[in-house]
Amino acid sequence: MNERIKELAQVADRLADDELAHLERVHNRLYSFTEGREILMEKFAELIVRECAKIAGEAEYGDTWEGPVEDTIKKHFGVEE
Repeated sequence: MNERIKELAQVADRLADDELAHLERVHNRLYSFTEGREILMEKFAELIVRECAKIAGEAEYGDTWEGPVEDTIKKHFGVEE
């Protein structure tokens, strides 16, 4: 797995833990494994989308243009055809 994806997964895990702790305090109840996993997946997906948007913006407006933006994103995440 690409190192950046691993980093984003770790960040998503911490964000999900923080949100779960907050929700449990606010709602005074424990959340199920399934609910926690759903929050984790939402955080992970959000981080990936943000990363892709950043790459697309840099590719479009910066000096890092390396061809089609989808190829730049795939290369960034180490995804092969």
